[in-house]
Amino acid sequence: MLILAIALAVPPARSQHGTIDANETLFTVMAAFNLSGFDTDLDSPSNHPLRGKIRQLLGAKDLPSVEKLKRFYAGHYKNDPAADLSQLISFSLLSGGPPGFEFPELEYQLPPDVQALDGLGPLLAEFHTEAGIASLYEQVQPAVEEIAAQYHEPVTRGLFEINGYLRNPTSGVPGRSFQVVLSLLAPPNQIQTRSYRSDYYIVLTPSAEPQIEDVLYTYLHYVLEPTIGRAVENLERIRPLGDYALGAPHLPEHYKRDFQLLAASSLIKALQARLTAPSPGDRAVMVDEAYRQGYILTPAFAGQLPAYEKQDTSMRFYFREMVDAVDLAKEEARVQGLEFDQEAPVRKAEQAPAPVVEPSEAERLIEEAEGLYEKRDLEQAREVFLRLLRESAERPVKAKAYYGLARIATLRNDPELATSLFERTLTFSPEPKDRAWTLVYLGRLHDLSGEPEEAAGYYRDALAIGEASGAARSMAEKGASGAFQRRREP
Repeated sequence: MLILAIALAVPPARSQHGTIDANETLFTVMAAFNLSGFDTDLDSPSNHPLRGKIRQLLGAKDLPSVEKLKRFYAGHYKNDPAADLSQLISFSLLSGGPPGFEFPELEYQLPPDVQALDGLGPLLAEFHTEAGIASLYEQVQPAVEEIAAQYHEPVTRGLFEINGYLRNPTSGVPGRSFQVVLSLLAPPNQIQTRSYRSDYYIVLTPSAEPQIEDVLYTYLHYVLEPTIGRAVENLERIRPLGDYALGAPHLPEHYKRDFQLLAASSLIKALQARLTAPSPGDRAVMVDEAYRQGYILTPAFAGQLPAYEKQDTSMRFYFREMVDAVDLAKEEARVQGLEFDQEAPVRKAEQAPAPVVEPSEAERLIEEAEGLYEKRDLEQAREVFLRLLRESAERPVKAKAYYGLARIATLRNDPELATSLFERTLTFSPEPKDRAWTLVYLGRLHDLSGEPEEAAGYYRDALAIGEASGAARSMAEKGASGAFQRRREP
């Protein structure tokens, strides 16, 4: 359901990296609580018009469920608008949605802020039916599409640049998803992020200007978290530098408590300067601003990026070398002359930090196997993919493993095995971008076998996948035009 999208009877606007979409559960929750006492910034000119219109429309219906929701909200009111909105967002992202608004997890597995809303699901189910939310949600999609369109091109361009610079072999992070959720009924100028298992969310509410910078900043956190997590032991050597950040008056507290998170954000600040500054002088200014705000490792990482650019290893494998190259004595000497900013940096919206999560064993193995494949160490990559098949029962993991084995068979010029493995990949419902490439590979293999009709079918199926990468789509279009056909030998 989530990938740069939103429209009524129009295919969602797509990006190869993730999704920009609305969320019916969050729409239901905000519609319900806007009627039940949640009035935060209700008079702000930055609100989307839909917030007031839907509140007025549903308020005139005298719905029996609203009285129950009012009592529920009164019993869970935190006297903190940000905390109230935060728990509603957490509930919405984890709930199974209509019709029952139940959770796939057991209660004890849910975050504390969601557990605190026990009993809300049945009330929302009643409200969803009485208010005709399903029909209403469809009717508002053109408005959501209009907002999503403001994000689509700049976000897609930014993600393309980021992945190119980091040298990611695939878009994003294998086995994980990045989703941008738009909530037009929520209070304006809010940015909240969440990381649940393999799903990473950034929730945006109405604002005067699209929050492109915040989306890209959050994406960098999402794509770099596994990289930072694998360098924990390396970071221990320079952990003492984190103590200097304690004196930064406006550095958020979670960065002071979590050195791993501070290192991640310092690297991101360095990358942002490298990717967005129009000149070396501007780049130095951005690095210095981050340093004075308390991102204590930004200058050290920024100084190593030119060396990274001159070699071929991707950032996910090179970062540990960057950490090991930090001269602790030099950085301690540098910080002696540091004067932290005494005024808080101006931000467009409040952002709830996302926790740095350790990659699962399956995610770690997928990363390892993809890295070996990228280096063309095919035998070792094959062993890791086979290990994934033996040790994991999860369908997405098996899809990744078969897809990896199939590509290895292709490089080893074993078309029969490759065909079998790609077909096996499809049975485990691979994520869209892998599915698109699988279909392209199968098309090429059938072209090589002199079976153009079968090949054309695979190319058409690949082109029908909205999340297909630009490269996969280009190959499918060439294949569909007959560019790869080979005549069957008599």
